[in-house]
Amino acid sequence: MEYDKVWKKYSQAELKKLEKINAEYIDFLSNGKTERECVDEIVNMAEAEGYVELEKLIASGKKLKIGDKVYSVWMNKSVVMFKIGKKPFSEGINILGAHIDSPRMDVKQNPLYEKDDFAILDTHYYGGIKKYQYVALPLAIHGVVVKTDGTTVEINVGEDPDDPVFFVSDLLIHLAQEQMEKKASKVVEGEDLDIIVGNKPIVFGNDVKAKDKKDEKEPVKKAILQILKDQYGFEEKDFLSAELEVVPAGRAREAGFDRSMILSYGQDDRVCAYTSLRAMLDLPTCDRTVCTILVDKEEIGSVGATGMRSKFFENAVAEVMNLCGEYKSELDLKRALARSCMLSSDVSAAVDPNYESAFEKKNASFLGGGVVFNKFTGSRGKSGSNDANAEYIAAIRKVYDDAKISYQFAELGRVDLGGGGTIAYILALYGMNVIDCGVAVLNMHSPWEATSKADVYETYKGYIAFCKGMDL
Repeated sequence: MEYDKVWKKYSQAELKKLEKINAEYIDFLSNGKTERECVDEIVNMAEAEGYVELEKLIASGKKLKIGDKVYSVWMNKSVVMFKIGKKPFSEGINILGAHIDSPRMDVKQNPLYEKDDFAILDTHYYGGIKKYQYVALPLAIHGVVVKTDGTTVEINVGEDPDDPVFFVSDLLIHLAQEQMEKKASKVVEGEDLDIIVGNKPIVFGNDVKAKDKKDEKEPVKKAILQILKDQYGFEEKDFLSAELEVVPAGRAREAGFDRSMILSYGQDDRVCAYTSLRAMLDLPTCDRTVCTILVDKEEIGSVGATGMRSKFFENAVAEVMNLCGEYKSELDLKRALARSCMLSSDVSAAVDPNYESAFEKKNASFLGGGVVFNKFTGSRGKSGSNDANAEYIAAIRKVYDDAKISYQFAELGRVDLGGGGTIAYILALYGMNVIDCGVAVLNMHSPWEATSKADVYETYKGYIAFCKGMDL
């Protein structure tokens, strides 16, 4: 089945709105390179649209009514939002769910050392990456350092034009004969992904004796520690309670002479997070309550207190139901979730013109082809996947057709080649209908991923149509 390029159908008015949505999306990507930064952006946008923090409502004892807007943040890394609909929770809710974590490198807890007159930070990569893609690349450091007195130091170095950047060194081609004979998975090892952060030794004053200067060990490391103390207010021991993420430096950019694409770090899955968020904020009051979940840890299996496997989502739904006067027992919660419908808003692999053989093109997604549905994910024999049922897919097709949303269906590459997973199977455990639905991405999991502006806009519209029209 062939799909038309969605660019062909837009009026000038729609193209203007498309560009506006994408300009805002570029800002979101550039300002939210970590989960914490995304949460800050999301909360600011939500509160500007009248969303109120759930915990404040619980403390006040205020009851919720139709049209009320609520959000809850969990550990500064995950967010769940609700807009109360006209129908009771017992008839189910419509859910959009995306993740806001992305592959990267994390600074270790004892990271700083000196070697060959370089100060270096030891890292541990997070999520699935091709490690060789992260060498010889300008890098930025984002995150927080929390000191034992409770003070939190926010770190964001490498994004401002006046900031320094950091890098992982690579062996020059003239000396790389042995390296080039290795498999791609071994060309750069995980333990080699350490970032260079300095090269200048500490400068001693005239009052320091020559002997003391000679005996001073690790002068470059000490110089870096002095900078960290003077400019950022923390010491080496504070790395123990720090969360510092190393990401590609630089803003998201328009790509192509025609400016039809966006090139940026972190579009898996912040492209679906942003379109879900923007759709949620732009929704009128719907028949069913609408919920958007934006979570952490998907790239490493949705584990931990801030991942989708945590109970924070389930607990938040119960609290909101209680404030609506609809939670009498756990059975009410179970019925509400089982009767809900969800789009697991996650990206799909776009056909790469340079690597067509990795795809079965009849069942693949294309940039500019519209929002992508994956009936199933997993790998090979659908292992680890959610597999949406035909009745649910037919119902969504009708909603999208009625709203004139362009869409395509795809698999994640050839059957025996690989695959991937999302949060879909976790929500499906409640018995609700779930299908993966998101944006096609080129260069997925690389430092710079590419999407089509048209797909971003079409996905945003599709999420609105789903929230307004889905009612099984």
